[in-house]
Amino acid sequence: MSKSEAKAETAEVPSDIEEEQLNQAIEDLRGALHEETAAGDGDRMASLRNNAIIMNIPVDVQIMLGSTEMPVSELMALQKGSTVALDRRIGEPVDVVVNGQKIARGEITVLDNDPSRFGVKLTEIITVGKTPR
Repeated sequence: MSKSEAKAETAEVPSDIEEEQLNQAIEDLRGALHEETAAGDGDRMASLRNNAIIMNIPVDVQIMLGSTEMPVSELMALQKGSTVALDRRIGEPVDVVVNGQKIARGEITVLDNDPSRFGVKLTEIITVGKTPR
């Protein structure tokens, strides 16, 4: 995919409602993580220490571009230069998975400060009980 194709794909902007929902979900998460108890200073300090411990726990973040199934014979026939067709099309959202749990969807984008790298722009935060579109 050329840089111009990648930039054309990222030209799609989520609607104001989706962006507002995304921002609200992010703020809700921040509030839950930084919430302080109404108790005394000792409890607040313990809470801050606990938050610091939690914030330093490593998590496995994966961006799922797509998947495919193939027989072992096809897998064994793969070689350098082979192309594997995935179950998603160009422009479809990718899944953001943390420790095996899908938490968001996004679109592939080229980094402004380093056009040789790409990243994922989050377009939807998946909330508990919500089925992704």
